[in-house]
Amino acid sequence: MPKKGIQMPHTFVIIFGVVVLAALMTYLIPMGIFETEEVTYDNQGQEDTRTVLMPETFQYETGETGEPLRDGVSLFEPFGEAGFLNYMFEGLVSGDKWGSAVGVVAFILIIGGAFGIIMRTKAIDQGILAVIDKTKGREALLIPVMFFIFSLGGAVFGMGEEAIAFAIILIPLVIALGYDAITGVMITYVATQIGFASSWMNPFGVAIVQGVSDVPVLSGAPFRIVMWIVFTGVGIAYTIWYASKVRRDPSKSYSPEANAYFKSQSNTQDISGKFKLGDALVVTTLGLGIVWIVWGVVRDAYYIPEIATQFFTIGLVAGVIGVLFKLNNMTVNDIAEGFSEGAQQLLPAALIVGMAKGIVIILGGDDPAAASVLNTILYSAGGLVDNMPEVVSASFILLFQSIINFFVVSGSGQAALTMPLIAPLSDIAGVTRQVAVLGFQLGDGLTNMIVPTSAALMGTLGAARVGWGTWFRFIFKFQLLMMGLALAFVIIAVLIDFS
Repeated sequence: MPKKGIQMPHTFVIIFGVVVLAALMTYLIPMGIFETEEVTYDNQGQEDTRTVLMPETFQYETGETGEPLRDGVSLFEPFGEAGFLNYMFEGLVSGDKWGSAVGVVAFILIIGGAFGIIMRTKAIDQGILAVIDKTKGREALLIPVMFFIFSLGGAVFGMGEEAIAFAIILIPLVIALGYDAITGVMITYVATQIGFASSWMNPFGVAIVQGVSDVPVLSGAPFRIVMWIVFTGVGIAYTIWYASKVRRDPSKSYSPEANAYFKSQSNTQDISGKFKLGDALVVTTLGLGIVWIVWGVVRDAYYIPEIATQFFTIGLVAGVIGVLFKLNNMTVNDIAEGFSEGAQQLLPAALIVGMAKGIVIILGGDDPAAASVLNTILYSAGGLVDNMPEVVSASFILLFQSIINFFVVSGSGQAALTMPLIAPLSDIAGVTRQVAVLGFQLGDGLTNMIVPTSAALMGTLGAARVGWGTWFRFIFKFQLLMMGLALAFVIIAVLIDFS
């Protein structure tokens, strides 16, 4: 168990501190602006288009005297503008239903509500007891099998936010098996991000980055497949090591409060221990719903609006089954109450999404065609790549993307912002664009496991009842291990002239 010392601040406090830092930067760093262009690339036979910045067009926004303009953010702005104190509201309402803040907030709340209904039926609890009874002596297989499946999901179709829903199901199971909530987060969300970071075919990650960087889409697959196997293997080994330690001695767990919460919620007095027809129908509905979601993502590129509706449908059908079969004595009102309680549990995670987006808004937004402090930071950092030896330049790309991911968590958004800068500069530095793409995907994907601005991470931690401060204490060493492994693969890629 971690030593007691200085208490980690609440996630809201941490993000507020970053907002303060961002506000100060607007007084110190001048604003810059890029021109943009449409880039078209072939993605598995389909023509995709993305708006990207043109690095050679960067210029400072100037004032009346011709000097670079430092437009420090004001304390408050009316009429929908962004002042320092506006960051919460403006962050929450930014974007659209396809992503950014407002879409992700709705997605998190709907998922929470849907699973609130499912959990109200107690069918999952009954299923957990059945699984425990059937897997006695083979419980340890759950960790490697689940980790592998979720890592594969991240690699093949960019699984991320979907892990929130699976965490709601699996965390009570792993706790019932003697592990802890941290283990549940590792085999769901962390596994997806390892797959995402080391993917050879993720349509929302490596495919977009390669297209924007003028690299043949889905090229370099053999190297990346080996990389995925290594990263996934290390992740499984680390998770098994930690989980086994917790099972032997529960006091070693980093999440005792969360563990106690889930144990208290699994009230055995309300569970018969008999897996009946109604329970089986709820679980079947969930299973078929997951198949439907995977089919939609892979075949038709379903994203946040469609997946949220799919989960809502699953929850609604499960609720109707619960009422018809009187599971846990459910009534129609219990469907509504279950949805409300489930959404309420993930409300803090949804708020964090808006707060995190507020950081970028304070810096002027992530539109390269609009004057902002973020544009200047991107241009200044990108210019360092061409003045270093090859190995150092490639390593800097990895570090650069890891830092930028704190501010712009969206992989496709980062690709449009940073790769038009990094790709041509990597040519000058003697680093192949394929290596630059590798540094991007590893820096982007792996830091999703730790940055509090990641909506998917905070949603999963909310489902797990684990605070970000607690998570940071646990994940920090593993994060260093992953970044060391990433650096090793980037250096190998440079040495073999990966292209």
